[in-house]
Amino acid sequence: MTDSPGSQRHDARINGIANTETSMSARGLSTRTLPDICFELQAKVDAFLSAATDDDALRKVQNQVRVSMDVIREALRRYGPDHLSLSYNGGKDCLVLLVLILACLPGWTSQPPPPDHWDLGITTSERNRSSTAATSSRPLQAIYIVSQHPFPEVEDFVAKSAETYHLDLKRYALPMRPALEAYLEDRPAVKAIFLGTRRTDPHGEFLTHFDPTDDGWPRFMRVHPVIDWHYVEIWAFIRHLQIPFCELYNRGFTSLGGVTDTRPNPALAVGGDNSKFRPAYELKDDDEERLGRD
Repeated sequence: MTDSPGSQRHDARINGIANTETSMSARGLSTRTLPDICFELQAKVDAFLSAATDDDALRKVQNQVRVSMDVIREALRRYGPDHLSLSYNGGKDCLVLLVLILACLPGWTSQPPPPDHWDLGITTSERNRSSTAATSSRPLQAIYIVSQHPFPEVEDFVAKSAETYHLDLKRYALPMRPALEAYLEDRPAVKAIFLGTRRTDPHGEFLTHFDPTDDGWPRFMRVHPVIDWHYVEIWAFIRHLQIPFCELYNRGFTSLGGVTDTRPNPALAVGGDNSKFRPAYELKDDDEERLGRD
């Protein structure tokens, strides 16, 4: 995947990642097999977790990663890869989640079946058929619910990153509920969906790591591995691991919706000039993240 140039900074970063031959895109990640990518991401995450640091903020990110990976492994134990999917729209939160899921796959092994109340209709034979002892070569299932007026940059990044990470991505230009209904009709084996929702997102305040859908919605388990991450922690992880991201974040966008309801975050305006904005990763306050959304 090719990085789109943004504003260059003193640390020689382009598009928020180091402009070096060690970046994932520079190594031609998109030309590699899915197991190779999973093992590489696992190594990068393991190195991040094992790095000694005196930085309290970085230690908090390390702890967040450990908690999230435990949730992902529990979801794999409960459902198996064949019954799991990812809600993916190219945004920063689901991008972090995607990387963590892929990093968990090499170490995943089949586990004893969980209590019946977690099954959501999965039989023992279905789980056994989906169990693997190592990284699956099958792509991770994913759903992309398209904004009514999508940014071309978002559409482009979703397509390129889905190719890079070998996602089995289904695209629906529908409102959320009918999109989910259509997806579960197309993918009836899916019993749980990973979501990049965080506590400060709308309707995120009372969510837990595992929440069944509400009455009247298509029935599946919502899995929220990054629910307790803060905004600065999301960006610290992305930049520390040099993960390519959508170029709109370089232009001051901090929360991506559609063309008609999203604009650069005014908290990142340079010198009060509403035509120049600092990149999204320079925002510090969770409460200011959605100031660019109507």
